[in-house]
Amino acid sequence: MAVTQKQLLAIFEGAFITLQLTIIAIIIGLIFGLFFALARISKNKVLNTISWTYIWVFRGTPLLLQILVIYFTLPSIGIRLNAFMSGIIALSLNSAAYLAEIIRAAILSIDKGQMEASKALGFSYYQAMFKIIIPQSYRRLIPPVGNEAIMLLKDSSLVSTMGITELLRTSRIMVNSNGDSIYYAIAAVIYLFFTTIFTLIFQKLEAKYSVYE
Repeated sequence: MAVTQKQLLAIFEGAFITLQLTIIAIIIGLIFGLFFALARISKNKVLNTISWTYIWVFRGTPLLLQILVIYFTLPSIGIRLNAFMSGIIALSLNSAAYLAEIIRAAILSIDKGQMEASKALGFSYYQAMFKIIIPQSYRRLIPPVGNEAIMLLKDSSLVSTMGITELLRTSRIMVNSNGDSIYYAIAAVIYLFFTTIFTLIFQKLEAKYSVYE
């Protein structure tokens, strides 16, 4: 069965939703991930405990369960969100937990002497962290953050459980209505295209910040 222009347009719209979910979630995940990473290495016991608990919960439970809780359970306590917003929140919170550990590991990999030297120059802890330590960790962050972005791209298909017509759900609807599995192949090609683009972007960033130039 030939794929019509209308069907291709619907698939591309689903692909655009998938890309939106991924990009928004990875950006929010990086922001929250940095916060929780800094809290995790903080000497403040309250912040440290909150961060540890957050990471423990979101890394220790399935993403699908987190999506279902946010979309179906929160309304029972008066918090109502549409499907797209619920998907963004679930993907972002899950991603932030993994990115927090990635960022924390990158920060801790920087020699402690850098912090001591910064303090000797009169920098406060947070000035040293944001002006000296974190910038040095960029090149160590790029490969694992790239992997997380690709994983998030694929995991975004789980939001279809809320009725969001992202790429995989759109393809499934077409297969069910037409009985032709060619739509799954088209979806696979689009996923591969996106992951290839992400891979190339992060490879360029890695080369830019590489110490071997």
